[in-house]
Amino acid sequence: MSAISNRNERSILVGLIGAGIKGSLSPAMHEEEARQQGLTCVYRRIDLETLGLDASALPELLLAAEQMGFDGLNITYPCKQAVIPLLDALSPDAQALGAVNTVLFKDGRRIGYNTDWSGFKRSFERGLPDVSLARVVQLGAGGAGAAVAHAALSLGVQHLTLFDVDEARASSLAAELQRRFPAALVASGGSLADAMRDATGLIHATPTGMAKLPGMPLSADLLHRSLWVADVVYFPIRTALIEAAERIGCRTLSGGGMAVYQAVDAFRFFTGVEPDADRMFAHLQALLAR
Repeated sequence: MSAISNRNERSILVGLIGAGIKGSLSPAMHEEEARQQGLTCVYRRIDLETLGLDASALPELLLAAEQMGFDGLNITYPCKQAVIPLLDALSPDAQALGAVNTVLFKDGRRIGYNTDWSGFKRSFERGLPDVSLARVVQLGAGGAGAAVAHAALSLGVQHLTLFDVDEARASSLAAELQRRFPAALVASGGSLADAMRDATGLIHATPTGMAKLPGMPLSADLLHRSLWVADVVYFPIRTALIEAAERIGCRTLSGGGMAVYQAVDAFRFFTGVEPDADRMFAHLQALLAR
């Protein structure tokens, strides 16, 4: 029997738990890649807002998913930290980050992974492979911010300064990252204008710029041509920040790559099959164009 025939006997049932996820493109990306691989994948949104629930419902939702035969779940806001006590094991990166965005149900156990950081790292390596990592400013120190800051330091950023509306959160994350990456210098707060003037790169990891939260996360006057700019927002794919940066000649990286590569890694965990990252990226571009 051929490998494709064997694969056709397999079906994958996965889902996404989060609040306000009606616009998520994860179902379409996973189901199409599964089809291309000769698999059947059903991917369900479990929207807490639609169900009138919050993160306190996670124990019942995970149990129900297990009982219904789910192979795994993606986890997003506001559940990435709350899900951790409900798991049996964590990957080293999920343990270090204190956040989980992928749960695999396997052999009666719940295993948590974080593919946000690896998704950003792979996207950056593909899109901005030769930029200066000397001094980087990052806006946002929440769940996504923690993941991309970890990725940035893994890539070799030498000096990282974090800014967040919650200064205590930025300070706490900076201290944790400094312990994790002692060869780098990690700081928080201070003058954003001063930090931007000296920066070689800017990472944006807040919700500002999303379709439901349009706008810029900082004044366009703080951008300069020698800066590269990476955004985690992918809907819309061309945020106000990306457009403003490109107008003055900055090299840019949209959030589309991170969205694809975190899905690539999650797909591999769910199915045990290596996905075609380029095909998934092209599919996301087509979805966004619609």
